[in-house]
Amino acid sequence: MTYSEQAWLIPLFPLAAFLLLTAWGRSFRRFAPIVGAAGSFGSLVLSILVMAGGVEYRDRFDWIKMDGLSLSIGYEVTHLTSLMLVIVSFVSFLVCIYSAGYMKEDERITVFYGYVSLFVFSMLGLVLSDNMLMLYIFWELVGVCSFLLVGFWYHKPEAKAAAKKAFIVTRIGDAGLLLAVLLLFWYMPNHALDFAGIQNVFHGQSGVVDDGITTLIALLVFMGAVGKSGQFPLHIWLPDAMEGPTPISALIHAATMVAAGVFLICRTFVLFEASPAAMNTVAYVGAFTALLAATIALKQYDVKRILAYSTISQLGYMMLALGVGSMTAAVFHLMTHAFFKALLFLAAGSLIHAAHKQDIRELGGLGSRMKVTAALFGVGALALSGIPPFSGFWSKDAILSAALDHHPVLFAVGLLGALLTALYMARLFFRVFAGQPSAAAEPAHESPAVMIGPMIILAILAAFSGFVETPWNDWLSGWLLDNEAATHSNSPAVMIVSAAVSLLGLYIGWLAYVKKTIRPSSMADSMPGVSRLVELGYRIDDLFAAVIVKPYRMLGTGAKLFDRYIVDGVVRLTASAASGLGRMTAALQNGQVQTYGIAAVLGLIVIIVVMAGRRLWS
Repeated sequence: MTYSEQAWLIPLFPLAAFLLLTAWGRSFRRFAPIVGAAGSFGSLVLSILVMAGGVEYRDRFDWIKMDGLSLSIGYEVTHLTSLMLVIVSFVSFLVCIYSAGYMKEDERITVFYGYVSLFVFSMLGLVLSDNMLMLYIFWELVGVCSFLLVGFWYHKPEAKAAAKKAFIVTRIGDAGLLLAVLLLFWYMPNHALDFAGIQNVFHGQSGVVDDGITTLIALLVFMGAVGKSGQFPLHIWLPDAMEGPTPISALIHAATMVAAGVFLICRTFVLFEASPAAMNTVAYVGAFTALLAATIALKQYDVKRILAYSTISQLGYMMLALGVGSMTAAVFHLMTHAFFKALLFLAAGSLIHAAHKQDIRELGGLGSRMKVTAALFGVGALALSGIPPFSGFWSKDAILSAALDHHPVLFAVGLLGALLTALYMARLFFRVFAGQPSAAAEPAHESPAVMIGPMIILAILAAFSGFVETPWNDWLSGWLLDNEAATHSNSPAVMIVSAAVSLLGLYIGWLAYVKKTIRPSSMADSMPGVSRLVELGYRIDDLFAAVIVKPYRMLGTGAKLFDRYIVDGVVRLTASAASGLGRMTAALQNGQVQTYGIAAVLGLIVIIVVMAGRRLWS
């Protein structure tokens, strides 16, 4: 028996941790970090064994059978899913260890670890799902966990608002995914929803499903990915979601949940390959999102919001890679991004934990107080900026090379995004860690070992994990898809240009924020309107509010008034009429013979009038 056959056990470890933490409650407070970490560690060990075994396996059983309809649930182990299992469980385990220090003083730490464990279970279940229906169930459960964790500090109005915004906005994308599942159920032979069946039906455009329907299904699947992975125009929830605890930003909004959209497209990639229109849509939306978010990051002042817009931008790069047909480059960047962005968020949490500030205008000189955190943050920044030989350089180069092969415009957009990425990371690093210590930096001190340890491990991976796929080593692409055609061609010219552009971005940042020979403030002052527009995220939130939220509220207010004065009015009128009739008849039943006699006479008169009227009418 292979380890792949036991892969169904992987999500059960964090599920057991969640049930244990929920059952024991606050009395289990001291052991919450141990239980939470143990659940993720069990999943990590088995995931590594499954990946090392390299055996693909699938098993399922019938769930619902009636009138010829059969729905099944099961699990499937492929090279892609085994890699995702390792990434999710590994980052989750490190976050659980880190949180033992970061959340130490929180009274609801048991609830926190319970939510995290439930999320890890949901994400691992999503990865292992062998069909679209089962994936959709876990997809929604992941969204619920995100709502709970973003709004964990519910006493803060900002956290409650962010949780509701994340839940509602992602539901828009989820509606598209649900429609895609329903269309697949309708058009697939035997109503099959499993990924193997989808592969067989849509591979090579077999003609079983009409091309227009194929494009529609692919675009609806992409709509779901746009919501979860924060692509334009549904990216607006992700920056606000930074109101949750920083370890959650590292886990959900950097390494796992936001990558679910990319993973979904990879799992259904044959759908997109069958529709050139869908592929182009994914590529251009991804490229636009990457550039849009990078420009917004340049004008943010909150450490976590800068990293949030950076996440949106990097997810755009992954979508760009998928749109130009390079699944390997997308998965490669997903993997490296999980390491260096989780590192950056945890390092940001370390400085916030020490300085109790996260506005870069109030920070400065933390490098002299927190040398280890500064060094680790620097590794993550260099990896994100695409500086060789750090991991981000290799994965971003793979995307740029694929983009150049597809269309020069996409390559140019990707290259400009790389320049801006290096520039905003230089701005963030130099303003926070360089220079003389600010008032906020004076009392700051290095974080405890329980927080530093996970960051060191992530820094090592951020530095060296890119070597799994280089021009001299195509192990990842060959292993991932078992297909020689899947390997990407790295152009030496692209490597040189991308490295030079990234270094140029860092150099401009150094001139602006260390040497002070360039004054960004004077440039912003020359175009205050544009500067303010970018700082506010191009007012896309305001556009949504004007076009969707306000009309919807007006519709809701109108419906409320109709319900109160029309529907309820009719009900109240009916009740009043019945009550009045009851009072009138009760007045007649007073025990007086005269009253009964008058009533009898009146009744006789009514009967005579009615009968006379009927005769005249007829």
